[in-house]
This record gives sequence, structure tokens and C-alpha cells, in this order.
Amino acid sequence: MKAEILSIGTELLLGQITDTNAAWLAQQLPLLGIDLFFISQVGDNRARLTETLGRAHSRADLVICTGGLGPTEDDLTREAISDLLNEPMEVHPALETTLREFFRRRGLVDMPERNLKQASLVRSAQAMDNPVGTAPGWWVEHDSHIIVCMPGVPHEMKTMWQNQVLPRLRPRLPEGIILSRTLKILGKGESAVEEMVGELISSTNPTLATYAKNDGVHLRITAKSQDEATARDLIFETEIQMRERFGTLIYGEDDDTLEGVLGMMLQDRGLTLGVIEVGTGGAITTLLNQAPDSPLFFQGGLVSQQRQMLVGWGLDPALLEGPGILSKEVAEALATAARQTLGTQVGLAVCASAGPADYEGQPPGPIFMAVDLAGSLKSSEGSYRTNPSEIKRLAAVFSLNLLRRALLK
Repeated sequence: MKAEILSIGTELLLGQITDTNAAWLAQQLPLLGIDLFFISQVGDNRARLTETLGRAHSRADLVICTGGLGPTEDDLTREAISDLLNEPMEVHPALETTLREFFRRRGLVDMPERNLKQASLVRSAQAMDNPVGTAPGWWVEHDSHIIVCMPGVPHEMKTMWQNQVLPRLRPRLPEGIILSRTLKILGKGESAVEEMVGELISSTNPTLATYAKNDGVHLRITAKSQDEATARDLIFETEIQMRERFGTLIYGEDDDTLEGVLGMMLQDRGLTLGVIEVGTGGAITTLLNQAPDSPLFFQGGLVSQQRQMLVGWGLDPALLEGPGILSKEVAEALATAARQTLGTQVGLAVCASAGPADYEGQPPGPIFMAVDLAGSLKSSEGSYRTNPSEIKRLAAVFSLNLLRRALLK
């Protein structure tokens, strides 16, 4: 089965919102053995929407639409389907009753009449229940093609997909399944990872693909089979080979995050962490606060670029006059200061010149990182000529990876 995702809304074209619905749906389709060939976006214009929908309908067995099901004049998904199929929209009495009851349950006796179009259908459409919103979805079958229409609100869309779309879709799918497994790698660039994969990169089943992401390089293993067990076996055999090749460069898989993995490592060892950041604006602290159970291992972060503050946290003033803030020596001293000042077993520090202006006489780019693990020091450094936000991101990711590797040893 060939599919196309159609995201509807002028706000998408203006960049006012990010199309997370399409990304989520694109992850669901391979699990069903459905091939996704196109993702399209179109604004709230009836003629252009009808044209785009018609193109999708002509080249895909399954068209999945999100958005345009609201009650206002610019919500035109139903009208476009009506135009495409040449089937008039008619208010469905049962849907109208359900819709009016939805408003009454919320203390609104009179439903705005403009909401009435949300109770309409065309001849080829079935309504799909939306228990968390006012807009029913549409399941449309016409000329051996399927059009699925769901709300653009992400939680409404996901609920409808799970409860309404999947039960209708599964019986129509051919046998076969596609599964994927993603290994997350830090310490090598994308091209180097692809070289290490070697001859397996040309494998057809399972397939291997590399992707450069904000949290490292993702190595995706995808297998296709008639049954789930065989697909999982194919992935497992390849994953074993990849783990032998990459070893500790792999920090996680699938939905793992670097901060989450670190949190588990620290908790498993009964360790707590304190951080001092210079020049990153708290990028490390922000990441660590997103980790599950962060209060159980993360004691806190101290963030400043001011010399007097660093001295107040325990830095020897002589180091500021010697090697200077942007140095291995200061990063190591601050890692120890983080451990001692915050009362933890582990201290992590980073000193970065992230710009946009020079800092301490250094142009943007240099990053110095250090870990103090119960008195044992480990440090690293790098320089990256890029924009300020990217330097901060790299400083946070590489510092956390330095800590991960220190904990492994």
C-alpha cells in the first residue's frame, strides 16, 4: 500500500507551527508495512487544497490528512473532498446530536451554528469519533482509494489514529511488516560511522542508514518480513554486529536520550552530579533537567561568565591570571569546585566561547570540558567555528558524553 501525508493549514506555510503530525505519522506507517512516498503541505485555500488532494489521491492508495476540520471559514478539508469527489456535503442528524451534546456537557447550551458543518458528511464518508474534541474525523473510500481526515491538534489526531483509523485500516493491509531499530552514536561523524558500517550499508534486508542529529549520529536498521518475529530476528542479528563494531560509541537506542542514559548510569552507581557552566547559558543544566528522575541524581547547576562568581565557587584566582578561563586547567578546577560546592560525588564543568563576540580574548569556538569523578579528573577540548547556539549545543552534548565515558571506565 502506497501512502501520502497531507498537512493542511496556512500556519504551516508561514512557519508559525512545526508539522509534528507528519513526523509522527511517518513513524507509524512502516510498522504497518505501508510505504510512504510523499508528504505535502497546503494552505487554507479551497482550490489549491482540492488540487493537492486530487494529486495525492491519484498517486497513493491511502491519503492521510491532518487539519482543516474546524468550524471556521478557513477550515476547508471537507469542502475540498466534496469538490474532488463531486459529492455534496449534508448534515448528518446523529452527528449533529452528538455535537450539540458535546457543548451541553461543557455548560454551553447554544452551540454556534458555524459548528454545524462539523456534523456533515459526503456519501463516501464515514464519521470517526473524536472524544477529546469537536471535530469528527472522516474515513472516505472512493475508487479503491482511502482518504483519512483527522484533526490538526496533535493529541486529538493521535487518539483518533489509535482508536478509529487503525481498526479500520488493519483488515485492508497485505501481510507483511516493517520494523526499525535506531542505535545512537557519539564520538564519530556521520561519514566515519558509514565507513565503519562497511559492506553492510548496501544490504537490502535489513537496510542500514545513517542520520546526523543534534544528539549524535543515528544508525537505523530496518527489516521487512511477512511476520514480526522474523523481522525482529533480522534486526537483532545486524544489531549485534553493529554493537561489536561501535562498542561504547553507542550510548542508546530508539527513544533513549543522552541525559536519560546518564541519569540511569549515575543512579545505578549511587552517584549525584553538580555542574558549573561558563559561556553556555546553562545548556547542560537545561538538558539534565529534562531527564526522567533528574532530582534523584542532579544536584544543580551554577552558570556564570563572571570571574568573581567563579572565584566565589572555589576557583583559585591564580588560574585566571595564568592559563585563563578558556583552558583545560580552569575546566578541571571548576569540575572539582562543582563537586565540592554542590556536595556531590561527581562534578562536571565546561568553559566555552560561544559568542557572538570574543570572550576573554578568544573568538567564538573553543570549548574546554572536565569531569571530576570522586577526585579523578578527565578532560577534553575542541574548537568549532559555527553560530553561538550551535557552539552551546555542542558544548552540552560533548560534555555529557565526556561524563558518560568517564562513568564507563
